[in-house]
Amino acid sequence: MLSLLADGQFIALVTTALFLEYEAVLKRPEQREVHGLSEADLDGLLSELAAVLEPVDVRFTWRPQLSDPADEMVLEAAVNGRADVLVTHNVRDFASAAPRFGIPVLRPAEFLRGVTL
Repeated sequence: MLSLLADGQFIALVTTALFLEYEAVLKRPEQREVHGLSEADLDGLLSELAAVLEPVDVRFTWRPQLSDPADEMVLEAAVNGRADVLVTHNVRDFASAAPRFGIPVLRPAEFLRGVTL
């Protein structure tokens, strides 16, 4: 997905809060063991990622919509950014809320089939 994003095959939306969450998760010790990136390499990756993500201002919130409060910022980015689709492995948690805003929810493999056709 990252290669397709970098190639401009689709636009990914992000809010400041959501990007900071990505950064915090990727810098956790257990995650650093998995990805093996140095602090400098990770900061470089995050800078490149920030350059290709479409920033979204959160003007409206509709909390709570989801069973997991930590997922609310993902839905807010999608709704405020007028996303065409919300892509997640966590389909079950978003399946009832996102369609209320006219946003279908797809797993990454389902989304990639549509992008690569």
